[in-house]
Amino acid sequence: MTTSGPRLGVRPIDAATHVEHLRSLPSASFLQTPAWGKVKADWRSESIGWFDDGELIGVALVLHRRLPGLGRTLAYVPEGPVIEWASTAEPDGLVTWLDPMVEHLRAARAFAIRLGPPVVTRRWQASTVKQAIADPALTRLGDVPADVVEPVGDAVVHQLRAGGWRLSQSSAGFAAGQPRHVFQLPLADRDEDGLLAGMNQQWRRNIKKAAKSDVKVRLGGRDDLAAFHTLYAETAERDGFTPRPLAYFHTMWDALNGEDQDRLSLYLGEHAGDLVAATTLVRVGEHAWYSYGASSSAKREVRGSNAVQWQMIRDARAAGAAVYDLRGITETLDETDPHLGLVQFKVGTGGEAVEYAGEWDLPLNRLLYRGFDLYLRRR
Repeated sequence: MTTSGPRLGVRPIDAATHVEHLRSLPSASFLQTPAWGKVKADWRSESIGWFDDGELIGVALVLHRRLPGLGRTLAYVPEGPVIEWASTAEPDGLVTWLDPMVEHLRAARAFAIRLGPPVVTRRWQASTVKQAIADPALTRLGDVPADVVEPVGDAVVHQLRAGGWRLSQSSAGFAAGQPRHVFQLPLADRDEDGLLAGMNQQWRRNIKKAAKSDVKVRLGGRDDLAAFHTLYAETAERDGFTPRPLAYFHTMWDALNGEDQDRLSLYLGEHAGDLVAATTLVRVGEHAWYSYGASSSAKREVRGSNAVQWQMIRDARAAGAAVYDLRGITETLDETDPHLGLVQFKVGTGGEAVEYAGEWDLPLNRLLYRGFDLYLRRR
């Protein structure tokens, strides 16, 4: 990659400078906060900044995973960096930003760089997704014509490919990748009645059912994480995934709320003294994320999960969030796929399916990267 525009400099910054810059922005991914580096303790974290004539204009959290015995690392920038992505749509705009980062990470002995640009490429309204699910000829979201194609996202993907970056084929295990497709509920300029009206009939009915059943939703504290985790472990066993240990949630609570006391919240849905649903919510500025969820196999008829989600949506809106993010969905539209139920649950909120640019790799040492890629494919 070569630079033809103004030369930016990249160098390490301290956590306080990093956080101060993030607070000057409308929002950024919580995966780009210094606190997230503390959560991912099995990675070495580094804050870096972009400088233009001494002025800090961009930041990134870089997570380094060391290859055993070699002293070389995968440098991972999850849902980042936090730069002026709109300017990357200009000719060589992305090169101007990424070249100095690549030089810095090469000097830090990275054998490859992985980044997940926080730019949207396509959007599908809930009604479009619902119609596609009903069409047996459509089995993947990517096969459905998008309602909106974002020009900045298109430009970023084009420039990454032209610059030698490769779309990552694996995001499991070592790489700990992030979802490319998510479901989001826009909140800006919408009142509670409007949000309810946008939901499907099943969601509205379940919210009313929870209220009629007297499900109570309250905010929990750190001491309530143990109860959340018990329910989360039950959910994991029922749904067939491996749960994170309780210690992980303690670390997440301490790190995120240590950086900002309103960053991570715990919601508990209770019925007649029984915990029936519990979730965590993360918020950075105008963006709120539904992070982890759990529900009981008992008393499902009281619709505790819908009650908790509705409370989180209302609280996010009241706190000034413009987007409520339900996080990852699979691309499947196949009615025989067990993941489709989760897609339908999220579509019921009336929001939109969103495709991001995905995660991209730049090999700096092709031999090491080839071995690393082979290792991932075999996992």
